[in-house]
Amino acid sequence: METVKINEYPLLKSGKVREVYDLGEHLLFVATDRISAYDSILPTLIPGKGKVLAGLSEFWFSFFGDKVKNHYVSGDVVKLYPKLAPYADYLNGRAMVVKKAQIFPVECVVRGYLAGSAFAEYKKSGTVCGKKMPEGLVEASELPEPIFTPSTKAESGHDENIDFDRMADIIGFEAASQLKELSLYIYSRARAYAREKGIIIADTKFEFGVCDGEIILCDEVLTPDSSRFWPADQYCPGKSQPSFDKQYVRDYLNEIKWDREPPAPALPPEVVEVTKQKYQMALDLLSK
Repeated sequence: METVKINEYPLLKSGKVREVYDLGEHLLFVATDRISAYDSILPTLIPGKGKVLAGLSEFWFSFFGDKVKNHYVSGDVVKLYPKLAPYADYLNGRAMVVKKAQIFPVECVVRGYLAGSAFAEYKKSGTVCGKKMPEGLVEASELPEPIFTPSTKAESGHDENIDFDRMADIIGFEAASQLKELSLYIYSRARAYAREKGIIIADTKFEFGVCDGEIILCDEVLTPDSSRFWPADQYCPGKSQPSFDKQYVRDYLNEIKWDREPPAPALPPEVVEVTKQKYQMALDLLSK
C-alpha cells in the first residue's frame, strides 16, 4: 500500500521505512511497505511488509515485557487518538503508539554467526569489529559465543563500527554497560526461542532510549529488516544462507551488478513476491 500522509499531526521523521508523527504525549510509528538496501530506498514497495515489521515488533515487546521495559503503548491507535480515524484502513496492523524517549546515538548490534560485513572483515584480518576470532571459521559459522559490536548511527551513509570503549565515551560507561548487557540478554533469549520455531537469528540490532529516567527498548525489534533470519533446517556453513530477510533483495541487486549508487533500481514482480513471502513466513513462524 502506498504511504499515506497524515495531516492531523506533525511528521517528525520520514526514514527509510518508518514515518514518525508527534501525537503530543506520544509518538506514532508507522511501518511503511518501503524497502531499503545498501543505504538506498528502492522505488518498489513490498506489499504487507510494514504489517510484518509492526506485528513482529509487537510480538517481541510482549515476549520480553517481563524483563525488558519498552516504548510500546498500543497498536489500537484510533482508540487512543480518534483524529486518526480517517486513516484507520491504512494504519491498522502497521502503526503503533509509543512513548517518547531520548534515544541513545548508538546501534546495539549482536552477532551470533559470521555473516555480511563481519565475514568480510574476518577474511581480511581474522577479526570481527576488531575482536580476534578463532582460525578456520567459514561464512555463516556460529561464533563461540554471541558478541556485542556497537556502531554509530549515521543520518546518511554508513554506520561506523566502534568498540565498547568508544561507545562508553559517547554515552557514558554505566549506560554502555547496561545496553551491552540488555542486548546480549535479548539476543540470547530470542535466539533460543526462534531456534525452536525453525529460525536461526544470525545477528540483529537494537535501539534503546531513556524515558522517565529508565532505559527502555525502542524502535523495531528482531524483524527481517533489523536481523538476519535463516531457516534452521537449511543451515549449512561455508556459503551464503537462504533467509527470511531482505538478503534476497540484496542478492538480486548484486546479480544485476547495481553499483549501489542512487537511484536504486526497481524490483521485478517475482522478486517482490518472493520477498513478501519470506517476510510473512518469518512472522508466521515466530509469532504463532
